[in-house]
Amino acid sequence: MNPQQTRLILASTSPYRKMLLERLGIHFEIVAPKVDETPLPSESPAALALRLSILKSKAGATGRHDGLIIGSDQVACLGTTLIGKPRTHEKALQQLLFAAGQTVTFYTGLAITDAASKDTKTALDVTRVTFRALTEDMILRYLNLERPYDCAGSFKAEGYGITLMERIESQDPTGLIGLPLIELNKLLNQCGVALP
Repeated sequence: MNPQQTRLILASTSPYRKMLLERLGIHFEIVAPKVDETPLPSESPAALALRLSILKSKAGATGRHDGLIIGSDQVACLGTTLIGKPRTHEKALQQLLFAAGQTVTFYTGLAITDAASKDTKTALDVTRVTFRALTEDMILRYLNLERPYDCAGSFKAEGYGITLMERIESQDPTGLIGLPLIELNKLLNQCGVALP
């Protein structure tokens, strides 16, 4: 199936996911899914990322009779502590001081719902980021350069944030940015959309 003939809808308002999907050179629409992102009691980070991705995909499919709706969500954690978007300079500083010298795991869920059949396909990308031993001065210099306050974990690996890292372990580097394109390509192929 030609991707230009298939209606693709990204159920996300994330500028990072939009930018990543644009890399594939395919036309898509954007909808803002309304989803309660509160974790369930005892829900693992991986299960949370996958559940929210499915909810976003299905929310984007509501009221539609055609198209493939892409939902994605990312959950970061250090040990058992969830690490969200900092939103403020102070919180970003705290997050990076907490992560210094340690490994943060990012779970990026992906779901595609076929609006006609309501069938949903899913995938989960896992990326581990090990941070260097960071000083407060190093972190402050970074935050003043990039201001990554809308990014889980308080850094942008695609920008200056790479300088904070000792190692990244991933099967799909786009998963860390918020939309695992390798897995997305596999799911689209399963839905009959051939890329490139």
